[in-house]
Amino acid sequence: MTVRKNQAALTADEKRRFVDALLELKRSGRYDAFVTTHNAFIMGDTDDGDRVGHRSPSFLPWHRRFLLEFEAALKAVDATVTLPYWDWTADRTPRSSLWAPDFLGGTGRARDGQVTDGPFARSGGRWPITVRVDGRDFLRRDLGAGGRQLPTRAEVDSVLALETYDTAPWNSASDGFRNHLEGWRGVNLHNRVHVWVGGQMATGVSPNDPVFWLHHAFVDKLWADWQARHPGSPYLPTAGTRNVVDLHDTMRPWNDVTPADMLDHTPHYTFDTAA
Repeated sequence: MTVRKNQAALTADEKRRFVDALLELKRSGRYDAFVTTHNAFIMGDTDDGDRVGHRSPSFLPWHRRFLLEFEAALKAVDATVTLPYWDWTADRTPRSSLWAPDFLGGTGRARDGQVTDGPFARSGGRWPITVRVDGRDFLRRDLGAGGRQLPTRAEVDSVLALETYDTAPWNSASDGFRNHLEGWRGVNLHNRVHVWVGGQMATGVSPNDPVFWLHHAFVDKLWADWQARHPGSPYLPTAGTRNVVDLHDTMRPWNDVTPADMLDHTPHYTFDTAA
């Protein structure tokens, strides 16, 4: 069984294997296909139109499937690799271990945001940004710029306490757990982390930054935690809802998966208890 671990608990060998698998996916071109897919959906998902991956109830099951596909790609390179998660309520500063040179590298330099250390720095030549929103071909970050703060555990707990999964109008104006976790309402969890990292993470091509996967693995864990806390609270909406993915509707771009298929993560992976 695949166990997703807190990145803070990874051994040096586990970090190296994860990084090496990322670099191989990048070299082969498979990595950029994931970036392209994500950007297409974040640009196409709108509050008033068809929405699948973002601003909608299927935000969580869509990303659960997206991460499963990426994890499978990593495992095809190295069967020992799994997706770690970044608990940003605990590892809250640019000095945290995930930003060390032996893992993801640190923040970007002041003049252009370019990441200059670690395996994804431009100087290493192994992480060119080819799916991009501007002409810059290097990984960029601006960790915690402007005094921004990552979400706290108390803020997470306040969102986990919400009993209803989602509500009409099923978009960024909705109340309920999904939208508070996604970050368009309330204390803003997921979206705030993207902005805190900055650079490509603050754009539709956010998977260009490998921290995307660790961030979303933690968001996925929070969904699992919420499900365990509220076993009687179902995925909503269930049927007949315009422009969104109901419980048994197929989620693009796949033709074989619905939100109902993604409600239980345990056939695919479990989480460690170091959160």
